[in-house]
Amino acid sequence: MEGQENFEHIKERFITADLDDKIKMYTSVQGLSVEQYKELLKYFPIKHLAALEKAMN
Repeated sequence: MEGQENFEHIKERFITADLDDKIKMYTSVQGLSVEQYKELLKYFPIKHLAALEKAMN
């Protein structure tokens, strides 16, 4: 349960973050499941996906 509470905190921060912080968070947070990463992507502006892909490479 603690892991889910931690993810909810991360998700709340992610939702309110600006684009640069969203990218930093997405590329630096460790220990999330594939489903949790997918959940965060729901709150990422789709028109900036290229910037996220570039940061991940």
